[in-house]
Amino acid sequence: MSFSHTHAERQSHPVDVVELVASARDWAFERSCEDEIAMSVAGLWADYSVSYSWLEDCEALHLGCAFDMKIPEHRLIEVLKLLSKINEQLLVGHFDLWMHQGAVMYRNTLLLCGGAEPTGEQAERLISAALEACEKYYQAFQFVIWSNKDADAAMACSLFETVGEA
Repeated sequence: MSFSHTHAERQSHPVDVVELVASARDWAFERSCEDEIAMSVAGLWADYSVSYSWLEDCEALHLGCAFDMKIPEHRLIEVLKLLSKINEQLLVGHFDLWMHQGAVMYRNTLLLCGGAEPTGEQAERLISAALEACEKYYQAFQFVIWSNKDADAAMACSLFETVGEA
């Protein structure tokens, strides 16, 4: 089976759309090259390093959202179990562990095949989904790493939602 790889001409570069979103949100960003943009976004639990990369060959806008989390060797297996449990809950995107950088990374991709143009709303939704996932599960990682909880207990704590006001 053979797939045809034809790339339609684009009206704008997909990373330019992301830059407009970052500017509108007053996020500090840096463009290291035409195909990449990196920014830092403050969350409730951590500061997140967000990067977008345009992958021309597969016509995809890739988002990576990382947070620093040094994982002691003796907790690595339980963190991997937690990653698996979290990924089962996610409809879009997934978490990875990047041991060399000491980072937990949320990743997602927007496919723009056939010359499809990204919108600001798509770029913003991609990053908001990443931040929501990171904020929702950040404490679960903390429970496993620093409180020596198992993955099941950490998931139960992170999925607990309060209703109302005290």
